[in-house]
Amino acid sequence: MEIPGIRTWIIYYLISFVVLLWAVFLSVQGTMLWISLMLVIIVVGMNFYTLSGELKRHAARRAMMKEISQFNEISVETLPKKLP
Repeated sequence: MEIPGIRTWIIYYLISFVVLLWAVFLSVQGTMLWISLMLVIIVVGMNFYTLSGELKRHAARRAMMKEISQFNEISVETLPKKLP
């Protein structure tokens, strides 16, 4: 799969990792367990939402490229052939 904005993904997953580490810290301390659980649910949910969006976008791009290539094959076949 083509990844156009690799820097954006690195920053996104680093922020996600920091939030998860903070949630683990809060749960180990024994305080604010509901906040740490909420943070984990939000991070995991956002990751699934982002991943599903990227997969849908990739599938749409693949379908568009297939449609374009079929259109190109049809137009090339219908061109009149020049005689030498």
